[in-house]
Amino acid sequence: MSDLPGIVVTGASGRMGQMLIKTVVESDKARLVGAVEREGHDWVGRDVGEAMGSVALGVTVTDEPLEAFSKAQAVIDFTAPAATLQFAKLAAQARAVHVIGTTGMSDEDIAQLEPCGRHAVIVRAGNMSLGVNLLTLLTQKVAAALDEDFDIEVIEYHHRHKVDAPSGTALMLGEAAAAGRGVALNDVADRGRDGITGARKRGDIGFTAIRGGDIIGEHDVMFAADGEQIVLRHKATDRSLFAKGALKAALWGQDQKPGEYDMLDVLGL
Repeated sequence: MSDLPGIVVTGASGRMGQMLIKTVVESDKARLVGAVEREGHDWVGRDVGEAMGSVALGVTVTDEPLEAFSKAQAVIDFTAPAATLQFAKLAAQARAVHVIGTTGMSDEDIAQLEPCGRHAVIVRAGNMSLGVNLLTLLTQKVAAALDEDFDIEVIEYHHRHKVDAPSGTALMLGEAAAAGRGVALNDVADRGRDGITGARKRGDIGFTAIRGGDIIGEHDVMFAADGEQIVLRHKATDRSLFAKGALKAALWGQDQKPGEYDMLDVLGL
């Protein structure tokens, strides 16, 4: 077991953090060597398995990420943009693969990852699932095939606790649609409608964010023209699929040269 890649999970107490820990522990291809939480969190100093209400795992939750990263081959990080930027610097220092599933990162945040990618592998994606990444490819192909007579809308549905909108996946799909049309998303994105907005602008890519209940994640890309619609859809019914994808990325990254990658690279698409 000691020769298996060691994984550290950040944001250990969160919904995704706990799912990631469970996925790593149950895997026969990796081992859990660290769990990180913010300073002052009541999980710090406790065995992470016991903190999760299960059996002890022999891994103590720490608020010292560099110490944890230095013992690992990969870090899986679904936290918040500010935390992820700090973790990226520390993962690069430790030469650990950094798998980033954090959403809500701005263009400026993403640009700050570039220096870290010179020293370590970074795999970043708005969504870690195979299905969503296939949807991304399909979106780009359909957008390239259809002209601006077809309006493009990205509609995403998530649980009431999600704090960012549009979702990282929705933006990823929007980027794919824009790439298919050969335009920059920032130039054509319509991310909010309220009041008397006037008619839709030809060529815009619209976003709608729906929040409610415990919806794990659903994404539609609608191409609507006069007399017809094409709708591409992905529906997630089990959060573990994101954790499994992230672990796949962490393992894939072990054989790569330093640089920035995405899930299309991991999946060979």
